[in-house]
Amino acid sequence: MGFRSHMQAALDEAQAAARRGEVPVGAVVVAPTGRIVARAGNRTRELSDPTAHAEILALRLACAAAGSERLPGHDLYVTLEPCAMCAAAISVARIARLYYGAADPKSGGVAQGARVFVHPQCHHVPEVYDGIAAREAEVLLRGFFAERRGL
Repeated sequence: MGFRSHMQAALDEAQAAARRGEVPVGAVVVAPTGRIVARAGNRTRELSDPTAHAEILALRLACAAAGSERLPGHDLYVTLEPCAMCAAAISVARIARLYYGAADPKSGGVAQGARVFVHPQCHHVPEVYDGIAAREAEVLLRGFFAERRGL
């Protein structure tokens, strides 16, 4: 089976988040079979929950579907570089591969800022692939924030 990107599904979730007034970040979890088993967009405002990031919500749904707190062999696609909280959750969930779109110089926790996966306390490090559909993700984010600022 060849590689198939699922970033478009994550972008769809990001667009749905934006329509709900949330920061447009979307995530999907893909099983080793190549099937999407969970999808989510940010819901921090809607749920009044600072942990309701797209990645966390998608991981929760995938773990519930798997009946396990770990997701070995699963991939996570997310439109924005995960923050430190999400990167730690990705490690704990034992995600095999992380694919993300736009870099996040302000709050990123993978290649920027905290760089969670390089710490000795990090027990599992996924393969990381960045820049997947980065331009599309950046356009969504810039448009969302420009609209909020009235530009």
